[in-house]
Amino acid sequence: MFLPYLYSMSSKQWFNKAVIYHVFIDRFNGFKSTNNHNGFIGGNISGVIERLDYIKHLGVNAIWLSPFYETSAYHGYHITDFKKVEPRFGTLHDLKILIAEANKLKIEIIADFVPNHCSKYHPFFTDAYNNPSSKYYKWFIWDKKEDYLSFLDFKELPKLNLRNKETREYMIDVAKHWLSLGISGFRIDHVIGPPHTFWNEFHKQISKAYPNAVLFGEAWACGINTKHFKTLGIKNKAERRRIGVLQEDIQLEYYGKMDGALDFVMNWILTEAVHKRRKLLTGNEVKRKIKLHMANIPDDYKMVTFLDNHDMDRFLRHCRGKVHLLLEAFEVLLAMDNPVVIYNGTENCSYNKIPVCFSNPYSDLLVREPFDWDNINSEFVSGFKGLVKKYRS
Repeated sequence: MFLPYLYSMSSKQWFNKAVIYHVFIDRFNGFKSTNNHNGFIGGNISGVIERLDYIKHLGVNAIWLSPFYETSAYHGYHITDFKKVEPRFGTLHDLKILIAEANKLKIEIIADFVPNHCSKYHPFFTDAYNNPSSKYYKWFIWDKKEDYLSFLDFKELPKLNLRNKETREYMIDVAKHWLSLGISGFRIDHVIGPPHTFWNEFHKQISKAYPNAVLFGEAWACGINTKHFKTLGIKNKAERRRIGVLQEDIQLEYYGKMDGALDFVMNWILTEAVHKRRKLLTGNEVKRKIKLHMANIPDDYKMVTFLDNHDMDRFLRHCRGKVHLLLEAFEVLLAMDNPVVIYNGTENCSYNKIPVCFSNPYSDLLVREPFDWDNINSEFVSGFKGLVKKYRS
């Protein structure tokens, strides 16, 4: 019998000061071509296994995997089967091996969970779209014109109706299925999409079945406006139509349902600081803003801090290519009592010269470049390892 979970913490304690390595599977390792285009290039789960020693060497104690479910897109967020591994990424056996080998190195595995929507090619949606009598018709949300709600403006991503009991139970069962393999928790994509009734039930069931599972959400308000409100499950919509969606408020909205949230406010504080050439480690203005921000966060709700990710400009772009500023920003984060995420490829110290822009299709490819294993910046790696040892040992 295969036993994937060889290493286990008795609680969520590891998460409090975790150093999390964000792996973008298709672009990390295992690809044969480095042609960066809007399609699969061949990165896979076996490629992640091959680099586990390297990841451990950085001082990391957790890996956040981009979605590995069956998908119609290289990034994994266009899911066509929530309970299967994408064949281009590998097999279920490969995933079990990754979990087992990571656990041997005392590395937790966090999966990217996407409960809000699926691909328009998902068989549940194609059946519902073509047949109003389909058992899956109520699994999606239709307006009076027989159109369907989607993830924001992206019609290729129909929104799941998580107020429907069958849909809700299915998605909770999906989460339990993957947790049963020994993963340590989820980074939850677009947590603001599903209604709070779903999160109440999700938290209740997951906490009971997997009390040590860590949950942190992507509550990101960037680009959100009132036209999107019908696709969102957030509270206080009337007030937010008047004053807007405040990033700090939206992150706090999931307290009690999540263990934490990705901290976009902290990201903005540091981005603004380097743009204005303020001192990161000794500047009073930066310290004041961080203190003011963190004063609002409950002690048992962890802000998961980061400098960049697969949807935004590389932080080194804001630093104008200066590696010492990148390391100073990481020192600010690592010195705090919060989880810290490092996005794969940061070690190459390359960055996008043209900004990522939502209105510019596929500009996110600029920050999803294939990992350049021949050009890892030794100055950065040495500095980052030193900071992890200093603050997280």
